[in-house]
Amino acid sequence: MTLTEVRRNPVGIRPRAVVVGVTAVVATLVVSVFSLGTGDFPIAPADVVATLFGAGNPAHEFIINELRLPRLIVAILVGAALAAGGAVFQSLVRNPLGSPDMLGVTNGASTAALVVVILGGSDLQLSIAAIAGGMTATLLIQLIAGRALHGFRFILVGVGMAAILTGISGYLLTRGQQMENARALLWLTGSLDGRSWTQAVPLLVVLGAVLPLLVLACGPGLRILEMGDDAASALGVPVSLLRNGALLAAALLVSFGAAAAGPVAFVALIAPHLAKRLTRAPGPNLLPSIAVGALLLSGADFIAQHALDDRVLPVGVITGLVGGAYLVWLLTTERRAGRI
Repeated sequence: MTLTEVRRNPVGIRPRAVVVGVTAVVATLVVSVFSLGTGDFPIAPADVVATLFGAGNPAHEFIINELRLPRLIVAILVGAALAAGGAVFQSLVRNPLGSPDMLGVTNGASTAALVVVILGGSDLQLSIAAIAGGMTATLLIQLIAGRALHGFRFILVGVGMAAILTGISGYLLTRGQQMENARALLWLTGSLDGRSWTQAVPLLVVLGAVLPLLVLACGPGLRILEMGDDAASALGVPVSLLRNGALLAAALLVSFGAAAAGPVAFVALIAPHLAKRLTRAPGPNLLPSIAVGALLLSGADFIAQHALDDRVLPVGVITGLVGGAYLVWLLTTERRAGRI
């Protein structure tokens, strides 16, 4: 990316990125229709669409609008939130592995949530604790790392913080009772079971407030910032303000996503990386990443619900398997290409 390209296209909209984003959105809609129509009471795709537009019968309206749609909406929103947060983190640290999963943000949410579980708190208290824990971990990492958000210092501090919080979480699990630990392990794996509009509405409000800020206010600046601090400053980008604001906004999205569905593995890492490979464009690729993240988690949840006949898997099991396989494949191809 050159300075001339930035001046010609400051927002960073490219035809290939638009195609990737639109394709992911259409694929998400297709997955959504089949997800809403599949289950113990199957509903034809045409009836699903009719029900969503208010033309369904009472039975279909209850099954779709009250039972299946909230879970689907939470999956889409959590996927979008995690992908957006991961894209910002990777852009800030200038490292494709610099995701909230690796840098302690989700670990902070997990540790705080475990405290609530061990104390027998409610689901609302668990969600509040997860948000507070994720934001607190981010602020601590930022404070310790100082201004070096783009260097190895920030990554090392984040990895160290994640290790400390993982140890604390392990200790908390040894102090809990059997029922408490079962609830904690289900949440730590990442699950959408029993999700309702109670989880969907707050997440939708936060995404509606934060995503436009990230895409419109921070997106172009992050793209320029990847050219280097000096070039960004010369182009009038407030480097320090942009970094701190984008970091906190991304941490807020990730924390709310974890509060709604637990620390779902690999979505924040894989979705932005996959979006960048598909678009072949510089910068954080926020909009394509959001679309890919929503597709990944909604598709993973569809598989989790129907992969086994006798039980529903936690969605984190599917994202862990798919994300881990993708990461191994990526590292293998990069090694063969001589880039690592």
